[in-house]
Order: sequence, then structure tokens, then C-alpha cells
Amino acid sequence: MSFSSDAKEELIRQPMEKPCCMLAELSALTQTSGSLGFQGAGRVSVTYQVESAALARRIYTMLKRSLNVSPQLHFVQHARLGGRTSSVLTLEGEDAAALLCAMNMMERDGTGGVMLRHTTPRLPITRQCCRRAFLRGAFLGAGSMTSPEKSYHLELVAGDDRFCQLIERMMEKSGLPGRHATRKGKQVVYLKGAQQIADMLALMGASGAVMELENIRIMHQMRGNINRASNCDDHNDERAAAASDAQVEAIKLIAIHRGLDSLPPALRQMAKLRLENPELSMQALGQLMEPPLGKSGVSHRLGRLQELARQIEAQEPAIIRETEKGPAHPEG
Repeated sequence: MSFSSDAKEELIRQPMEKPCCMLAELSALTQTSGSLGFQGAGRVSVTYQVESAALARRIYTMLKRSLNVSPQLHFVQHARLGGRTSSVLTLEGEDAAALLCAMNMMERDGTGGVMLRHTTPRLPITRQCCRRAFLRGAFLGAGSMTSPEKSYHLELVAGDDRFCQLIERMMEKSGLPGRHATRKGKQVVYLKGAQQIADMLALMGASGAVMELENIRIMHQMRGNINRASNCDDHNDERAAAASDAQVEAIKLIAIHRGLDSLPPALRQMAKLRLENPELSMQALGQLMEPPLGKSGVSHRLGRLQELARQIEAQEPAIIRETEKGPAHPEG
């Protein structure tokens, strides 16, 4: 299963809360997974169609506990979608009217009749517990997440402008900076960034998904630190190799034009060791000295050798250029 599916499964297992919270969650699910059916003579039905049987059971239980209504449940198999099965819950008659009145979509008149006023829920959601339940319902009905192994992205397909604004308002009141965009004619509210998504998951009640997200984020940080350290080591190795090449060239120049025997004993020993061990670090080179020498002492002596080579270059540039050209070849 994907990270998004695992998070939804965890949310579906969340305990049912107070009746007001169940209605808030049902309000979001009605706008993401529900539809109205007009049967004539003022009769209206409400249908929920979801792919998850576990989510269908949750919707059934919330309807039963909050409104004491019992939807009919049946399953639809989709031949075009690889034989995938959807769960369909339907409310009709008085049960449908009870739900629609609770959502402020329908109202009763003085004669006992009912009249549909709105085609989408108008439920006031003012408590933080209800906002949490509403966002959970919106995510269960129309939410998805990219795997945190790839990127950090959570989105809710809002469908229309009003629902989009409602989701953004619920997020804003909960301290979440939701942003929206239009994709294929539908409004999408999304969050980016590991911390924002972790806060959203925690708000909805998916604590297990939050822990998994944090574990993945820590692994990303560790891999990033390792890569940066490796790149730094590679860069240092390249710098050390370039410095060693420059030191070897300087010592060769001294050997050709002055001879290493012209050097003081300490510099002569250092020059011979560097020529014999161009791959060693200055610290390792110092351990070969008699007596052993620290890194700063090695650096100082190699610096003196390079300075001597620069003096030779300044004093005898013409001779050095001829030497670099190689031996002359007689004509003819």
C-alpha cells in the first residue's frame, strides 16, 4: 500500500467522536463522495460512493450514531477499472430528509413537508474538534499524498470554489497555510513541506503516519548530511592531490637546477619523501620523518621548497623554458 492509503486506513480506524464532529466529517464526505438524486414529488435521495469498504462502514456507522438512520448498502463492480469494486450507500425518504435537514440543505415547513434549499451542506463548523473532523472527512473523500520518499505534497480536490474556500478557511483556523490551484477545471487545496503535512496529519488524528513521515524525513537529512560530507571529502581530496602535484613539480625544478644535495638536511629529507610518496597527506608524510613531524611542520617545509622553486623561476626563466621544451634536434 502507498503512504497515502496507509494514512487513510489509520484515519478510518479513528474512534467516532461527538455527534457534532460526526456531522462535520459527514459534511465533508457529502461534498466529496455524495450526490443527490431527485425522485419526483419532492422526494430526494442521498448516495455515497467510495472505493474503500472500510470507509463505507465508517460512513454507515456515523449516520447510524449521529442521526439514527440506516442507509442501504450495495456494491458496484467497474469492468473498465480492472474489476475494482465500489461501495454505495443510499438514503431515501425520511432518512434522506433527516440527513439533509441536519446539514441545513433542507428545511421542514409548517405542514410537515420538506423543501430543498441548498445542494451542498451549510453546516456551521466553529469548534476546533469539528474542524479536525471536517478536514479528516475531506481527506478521506478527496485527499491524496505523494510518497515522502519522493517529495512532500498533500492535496484535497475541492471540486468547486465554495468548497475550496471552506477547506482553506478550516485549515487557516487550524494554523495550516493551505494554498489552492486549478487543475483540470477543479479546485485543489494543497500543502507542501514536511512540517506542514505532519501538522495536518496530526490534526486529523493520523499519529502513526506522522511518526513514519518523521522517520523518512530524518533519513533524508542523514543521507543529505552524508552526501555533503562525501562531497566535502572529495573536494578536499582533489585539493590535496593538486597541492601534492604542485609540491612535486617544485621539488623536481629544484633537483634539475640546483640539485637536492644543495638543500639543508631537513628540507632535503622532506623533498625526497614527497617525491617518493606523492599520494600521502601531510600528516602521514610527517610520520615518515626522522624524527616525526606534525602537519604544520610539514606544511612549513613544503612551503619553503615551493618558495625556493619560485625564486629559481624568477632568476633563471630562460633556462627553465628551454628545459621544459626538451632537447634540441639538429636540422638536416
